[in-house]
Amino acid sequence: MFENLSPTPPDKIIELIGLYAADTREQKLDLGIGVYKDENGKTPVMRAVKEAERRLVAEQDTKAYLGMLGDLSFVDGMVDLIFAGEVAKERICGAQTPGGTGAIHQLCELIRKGSPDATVWYSDPTWPNHPAILKHVGLNAKTYSYYDAATGQVSFDVMAETLKSAAPGDVVILHGCCHNPTGANLTLDQWKQVTAICLAEGLVPLVDLAYQGFGDGLDADAEGVRYMAHHMPEMMVGASCSKNFGLYRDRVGAAILIGKDAETTEVAKGNLATLNRLNFSFPPDHGAKVVSIILNDPELTADWKAELEDMRQNMLTLREGLAEALRRESNSDRFDYIAEHRGMFTQLGGTVEKVKALREEHGVYMVGTGRINIAGLPKDGLDDLAKAIVAVGI
Repeated sequence: MFENLSPTPPDKIIELIGLYAADTREQKLDLGIGVYKDENGKTPVMRAVKEAERRLVAEQDTKAYLGMLGDLSFVDGMVDLIFAGEVAKERICGAQTPGGTGAIHQLCELIRKGSPDATVWYSDPTWPNHPAILKHVGLNAKTYSYYDAATGQVSFDVMAETLKSAAPGDVVILHGCCHNPTGANLTLDQWKQVTAICLAEGLVPLVDLAYQGFGDGLDADAEGVRYMAHHMPEMMVGASCSKNFGLYRDRVGAAILIGKDAETTEVAKGNLATLNRLNFSFPPDHGAKVVSIILNDPELTADWKAELEDMRQNMLTLREGLAEALRRESNSDRFDYIAEHRGMFTQLGGTVEKVKALREEHGVYMVGTGRINIAGLPKDGLDDLAKAIVAVGI
């Protein structure tokens, strides 16, 4: 049997990690993998997470299974964090999943069950797992233009016209905030326009919300999603706690649905439970329970929000610093968009050959598309990085 399997192409980011590890140069810089890093280059465990884990270890008296939907106090907490009461509770249901990736996968499985002939539209460019999951699940997929590399801005007019060509019942994947890989976000007015298009054309939004709190703040980052949720009869959200709670390896996510009424929502909830059962039976508890403890304790919530805000401000400072350094080095304003974008990533552009030259000649590692992790930038090395970027002609 196994001899009939074909080799799979390597994951570009995982491959980059290996190349970085094998580089013996002291002066090297990893801007590839998307994890938050502090000024010491470490990915910290947040203070509130440490305290919640301490309480969990002290108080938990069983490791027995939870239900197939996971920890419902966690799901309720995520619903409140994302929607802030914009949708009637009887129209919302959700399931705990292994990370945001698990949430997107489960929602794509649900699309296949409920509307197997639907086309799922995703942005060009997007997170590579979007098209990969759609292909694996067996759904029809198309792209809509999203980003103008020449201006560093969202190609909104082209995006809007493309979505108007979608068929009723099609699904549109939207990045809730901090677009990956570009960092270029929709404005609230553009969210309103996309909502109007979805209503007019009968489209169903699927929002990938992986970075709430990393852009303009917890509430501001969800503003467009909340507006859409308030107006749409049906909607899906895949949420992740990897970034804003720093729970990368604990795989904490939620697949959330909004139905047109309580009855259809309850049916969808049962289907989510069944899909969980078929894929992993019961979701892992530890990380979700930690989030639940934090969100249900006012002091821990306040501390978590304060540390998250510090992380957000740090990334903004690094964005502005790199944009300024590149303006000085290139003697142009062509990199100013970096300061305007939000979140963990930005797109420098350049060819694969120039990205390779940056790696080989200067020890700077980024994925071949020119995407860089803002949180990996060295605060005291921005001028040197700018010199290297300009030197290879990016």
